[in-house]
Amino acid sequence: MHRRRFLKSAAATTALAASRIGPVRAAREVLVAEPVHSMGYLPLYIAIAKGYFEDVTVNLVTIETGSGHTNAVLSGQAFAFIGGPEHNAFAKAKGAELRAVVHCVDRGNYYYCAAPAYEPKDRDWPSYFKGKTIAVGPLGGTPNSITRYFLGRWNLDPRKDMTLIETANSATIAVVRGRQAQVGGAIEPFITQGVRNKVWGEPFFNVPRELGPYAYSTFNLRLETIRKEPELVRAFVRGLVRGLKLVYADPAEAAAIAKRQFPTMPIEDLRATLDRSIKDELWSRDGIVSRQAWDTASAVVRGTGILKTDIKYDEIIDMSFVEAG
Repeated sequence: MHRRRFLKSAAATTALAASRIGPVRAAREVLVAEPVHSMGYLPLYIAIAKGYFEDVTVNLVTIETGSGHTNAVLSGQAFAFIGGPEHNAFAKAKGAELRAVVHCVDRGNYYYCAAPAYEPKDRDWPSYFKGKTIAVGPLGGTPNSITRYFLGRWNLDPRKDMTLIETANSATIAVVRGRQAQVGGAIEPFITQGVRNKVWGEPFFNVPRELGPYAYSTFNLRLETIRKEPELVRAFVRGLVRGLKLVYADPAEAAAIAKRQFPTMPIEDLRATLDRSIKDELWSRDGIVSRQAWDTASAVVRGTGILKTDIKYDEIIDMSFVEAG
């Protein structure tokens, strides 16, 4: 994105975000780039709304252009971006230095639902998925990579053993409803919408439970920023951890803040999303990215060929700020 266009759009977006989330009250301002405005990032919105960032004002810009959120940080136009630490690994392989400093989404946020009459009878997944048509997220996205990772574990070839219809996450309901696919990969609120409209039943395969801790979405900064402005990073990390803890400590308040963030989302969809996320421990409870969480994320992106190099935990993840409290 051209620098002038980016800065112009970022200024407009952050002005809207500041008015939507909370008042500007601090001398220091930082910009966080998110790939989509999502319930998955609710702990960040909570921390902003509650003023948890001490003397720092956090503004948001949503960049839905693939690696645009990563590039905004690499170019110095944004302080941090939200995304899996594999983006740091991609950058590392090209000579750039990024670090995940605090966790957010600690589970693979994806589920598989079956159309009526196609529900599995047992857990023989290779036999069940073979020959099926599955509606999944677009190629290159984490949900698509998770799907291909599991197919690989089950010795299934997505080019020969089944058909993948790769489409936007919001379109999987339409694909299954139109009987183009028997299985839909989905996230909330689309899971609940599909169940309510009898497009599919409740998820039969729960990725958060199957994979366990997963470095799905972290907050990532340039190593240069960490070295030059450690106090700023520390304030940001402390605020985000407080937001994570409120989700579990006070779901009612978390829901109220979520409603202000997503005013057009039907309340039943919002509640279903929050309830499922808390039940499946979608969000980190303490901000720590465990080594197990990166091992799983690395296995997914390496298993599907997206990441070619074995990047170690300490090369892309720095938990010193979380650990310092």
